[in-house]
Amino acid sequence: MAKSKKKSKSSSNTICQNKRARHDFILDNFTEAGLVLEGWEVKSIRAGKCHLTDSFVIIHKDEAWLTGCNITPLNEASTHVLCTPRRDRKLLLNRKEIDKFQAKADQKGYTMVALEMYWKGPRVKINMALGLSLIHISEPTRLLSIS
Repeated sequence: MAKSKKKSKSSSNTICQNKRARHDFILDNFTEAGLVLEGWEVKSIRAGKCHLTDSFVIIHKDEAWLTGCNITPLNEASTHVLCTPRRDRKLLLNRKEIDKFQAKADQKGYTMVALEMYWKGPRVKINMALGLSLIHISEPTRLLSIS
C-alpha cells in the first residue's frame, strides 16, 4: 500500500518582512491594510518573490499607496502581461485611518513604513506603522525613548 503524502502547511503566514525598519525607526500606531494586486503579483507572492526593503506608504489624493515594494514577476506566469515590479500599489484603509495617519505623518520626522506582508485567508495584508526616524534624533534622546 502506498501512503498518501500530505502537504505540510507552514504555521507562519508571513510572506516578507522589512527588518531594517525596526532598526531605523521608533515605531508607533500599528495597523493592518489590504493590498490591491494584479494576478501575476499574487502568483509571484505565492512563490516568495517579494521584498519590502525601502518600502513606505504615501497618501496621495486621499488614498494610501505602498511605494517601493518589489514583486519580481515569474517568467512562466506573466508572459502575456507587461509587468512593472516596483509599481505603486493601492492600500485599502478606512477614511478615519487615512486621516489619522496623514495628521501624524505631517509632523516633522514621521514616516509611514510597511513592516510585514502576510496572508490572512486568501487575501494579502500589510502591517504598517508610523515611524520616527532615528537618523534625526541625537544619541541621548534615542536612548531615553527606547528605554
